Amino acid sequence: MRILLASCGTLALATAASADTVRIGITQNNVGIDSYQTTYERAFIAAAEANPDVEVIVLDAGGDVARQISQMQDLIQQQVDAIIIWPTDGQALVPAVRNAHNAGIPVVVTNSNIAEAGMDFIAAFSGPNNIQQGIYSAEMMCDALGGEGQIVQITGMPGYTTAIERQQGFDERLAEMCPDVTQLDIQPGDWNRERAQRTMETFLTRFDTIDGVYSGDDNMGVGALNAAIDAGRAEGMVFIGATNFAVGYDAMARGEYWGSVYQSPVDDAEAALQTALDVLAGEDVPKLNYFDTPKITQENMDEFDRPVF
Repeated sequence: MRILLASCGTLALATAASADTVRIGITQNNVGIDSYQTTYERAFIAAAEANPDVEVIVLDAGGDVARQISQMQDLIQQQVDAIIIWPTDGQALVPAVRNAHNAGIPVVVTNSNIAEAGMDFIAAFSGPNNIQQGIYSAEMMCDALGGEGQIVQITGMPGYTTAIERQQGFDERLAEMCPDVTQLDIQPGDWNRERAQRTMETFLTRFDTIDGVYSGDDNMGVGALNAAIDAGRAEGMVFIGATNFAVGYDAMARGEYWGSVYQSPVDDAEAALQTALDVLAGEDVPKLNYFDTPKITQENMDEFDRPVF
């Protein structure tokens, strides 16, 4: 098999491919931003290496929308058999996805979906149901607070579909299930622990009472937790996240973090590759292919392995 790895445009070549292999290009969002994406890339490459009939071109947009658009165009020009994209911006990438569709190249969106305007141009989405994850987090928050209190929310990158959908699911379910829980403010943490910690520091300065914190993933959630610990205000404060990172799992084990949503980057990566292969094989593939992401709390965490990321 053959793998082409690209980091900011530099290619590295592995073993030669046979004439019968399918060529699949993947352009990822931002591998260096957190351990989830790093683990996803390793798992994707491992899954491709295990299949002798697959050649993959692995690209990383580095969080840059313009670079990802350029990578999409390059993959179209190379006439790959299929493209997998983890969008940096679900709306901005619609024209690039449409170009691939018009060129006869099926596109599988992974992890974070394309905007609604692009759904007609993709073969399938493979990943978590991010709206449902937001719903799960709202339900855990409501249960933990007993139906009343004041909370703040730290979201992911503005414009990023996962961030938008998790916030949507959380906000709608919280208002429905716990009308007596008030959201004091919502600010981005950009999927970054240090940025989320600074955001939480600002919240702590502005608000005398914060009963709970919802963060769009555990990386940001632990940043918020660290800020509250440093300020001497973490005791009694409920921290809820999504995408359970190892740091979130460990904080749960210490009793500092209430709950999250369990999501495996390995499952995510393997599902994306398999979905692309199923599309190329002409199988009847659902438009939306979700894998299970259950709630994880201090009470049931022993049922789950510690995350590898």
